[in-house]
Amino acid sequence: MSGEGAHERYAEVTAQILSRAPETDIDPRLDRVRTLLDLLGDPQRTFRVIHVTGTNGKTSTARMIDALVRGRGLRVGRYTSPHLRTIRERIVVDGEPVSQERFVEAYDDIRPYIEMADSMNDAPLSFFEILTVMAYAVFADAPVDVAVVEVGMGGTWDATNVVDGDVAVVTPIGIDHTDYLPDTLDGIAEEKAGIIKPDSVAVVAQQPLPAAEVLLQHAAEVGATVAREGLEFGVASREVAVGGQQIVVKGLTGTYDNLFLPLFGEYQAGNAAVAIAAVEAFSASEDAIGLDPVIVGEALAGLEAPGRLEVVRTSPTVIADAAHNPAGMTATVAAVEEAFTFSRLIGVVAIMADKDVEGILDPLEPLLDEIVVTRNSSPRSLEPERLAALAEEIFGEDRVHVAPRLDDAIDRAVGLAEAEGEFGGVGVLVTGSVVTSGDAVHLLRGAGG
Repeated sequence: MSGEGAHERYAEVTAQILSRAPETDIDPRLDRVRTLLDLLGDPQRTFRVIHVTGTNGKTSTARMIDALVRGRGLRVGRYTSPHLRTIRERIVVDGEPVSQERFVEAYDDIRPYIEMADSMNDAPLSFFEILTVMAYAVFADAPVDVAVVEVGMGGTWDATNVVDGDVAVVTPIGIDHTDYLPDTLDGIAEEKAGIIKPDSVAVVAQQPLPAAEVLLQHAAEVGATVAREGLEFGVASREVAVGGQQIVVKGLTGTYDNLFLPLFGEYQAGNAAVAIAAVEAFSASEDAIGLDPVIVGEALAGLEAPGRLEVVRTSPTVIADAAHNPAGMTATVAAVEEAFTFSRLIGVVAIMADKDVEGILDPLEPLLDEIVVTRNSSPRSLEPERLAALAEEIFGEDRVHVAPRLDDAIDRAVGLAEAEGEFGGVGVLVTGSVVTSGDAVHLLRGAGG
């Protein structure tokens, strides 16, 4: 197929997948995914798995685990969500998103079985369920040695949870997705604990006490070993460095000194410690002496976290960040205050309508001089006028501006940042949603399909 024809076919396939029930259309059952995988011969059983859940930091931690395992010479598949710029980012082999051609091939290979599975169940497979099965099929076909799999939402009933991970990682838990998950920390933790399987290792980031108690109880019930951040492993020290931070991590099997992490924020240091512990636990059956510190250093030094406090433009500095719940925004604000010295900072904010909007805006108030509210490309985005009304209650009417489109909002924010003739030390922070961050990266850097 010609280049143009191949691109058109890719667009058709993407549209077909996107036309199905969205990720937010939650139906807590695994029947449909299991039916389709059974028809395909259970490709998810052909590789080992490190399964990642939590409220914040899942994708960054998954990327770190991927890099560390590849550093050990293993072939790795990575499945994460949501995507920033292209749906192909969700399915990664050897550190690279699958090509358009491979994406189409993967869909075409399983399409007849999708139709069969749809006919065998009382509802068709969703967008996320199909992508999950496509990822497992791609990983089996590659083949990969290890899959690093990020939960879409929750844990027990998430479409990814048809695998039995050797290691289950739980990043920090907070209140989020309350339209679909419980509205208490222990309730959310109970749902996320479902990825911890018998005889596995649960690597648990620092958690609020109610969440920690639930996770530890579930691990004990299923006979899993637990490694806890702050006890069995953790960040021993950290200091801000140019372009990131210098950290020392006490792992499960050794201490890793003088690691350069090219990412901002204390939370990213914690993610790195969790990732190292996860790979140590995964590798324990093969190599009891732990990880090579040189490999760890090289893997972390080469990391990228697109859309996570990513500087996407300079003069003035424009930062795109994916914070989309109160805990995530609190961490983002702390990281900006630590890593940057802005004399004037303007926010561009678009938030999903089903989120805790006030809880997301509150941490931003002390950080921002002014805020431009807008909408992102998702149909779930809160209308700018409604977002402005909520923002005015927190920031005051004089500090809130409205723009109907994100590109206009960024232009407006740049103008406000430089309004007083301050061309040095001024910045713009674009945040409020993964989609908002991805849209900003797309606008300011461009993107492929």
